[in-house]
Amino acid sequence: MSDNSTGGTDSKNRQNGSKGDTYKNTAGAGYRGRRERRGHPAKAGGSARVASLLGGILLSCAALAGCSTTPADSESTGRQVPNWSDDATPASVAGQLGVRVPAEATDRRAAYQNGFQDDGLLLAFLLPASKVDAFVTGLAPEDELTRRDDPLQQSFKPTTPFSHLGLAEPETLPDVREGQVCAPCEGDLNSLEIAVHSLDERSSRVYLRGVD
Repeated sequence: MSDNSTGGTDSKNRQNGSKGDTYKNTAGAGYRGRRERRGHPAKAGGSARVASLLGGILLSCAALAGCSTTPADSESTGRQVPNWSDDATPASVAGQLGVRVPAEATDRRAAYQNGFQDDGLLLAFLLPASKVDAFVTGLAPEDELTRRDDPLQQSFKPTTPFSHLGLAEPETLPDVREGQVCAPCEGDLNSLEIAVHSLDERSSRVYLRGVD
């Protein structure tokens, strides 16, 4: 009886042992399988995701750089925008405006402002009263200039001010004829406006403001 019992016990132990070994082997194989599944393929997938993320960041940075509101000229020159050009002259500005300044014109003043998207051009000079009408007609404005006796505003600060030239803004002056010459204009000029302020019976000041 003892032998049979012992034999039975040994048999059960062998069977249990085989099951235990099988479980251990299966568990080990399962872990190795997860380790393998989480191994190189996972690393490759992670690298791909990181590369994709970095690529997206680089593209976003490139897009932001391309859409930057700070002009390249501002970065290269270190000057704030808008800023005034140092080499603008009455002759150069008149050429950009497509305007021929009469020979009789005196006290010629001009400025060129570098803007964010558009540039501003200012030109002003004195003309004998007898030469004003011929000059205005030569510009061929779209409509007849309108006359006003009173200032439009007591104070006015446009983006491109004539105060830069040491002059009052036409909008703040009385006895002015003004109007739009063209918009758009020929060439690169977007618009051109004129104002003529009568100083006295002998002379008037001509104001020209253009957007390029």
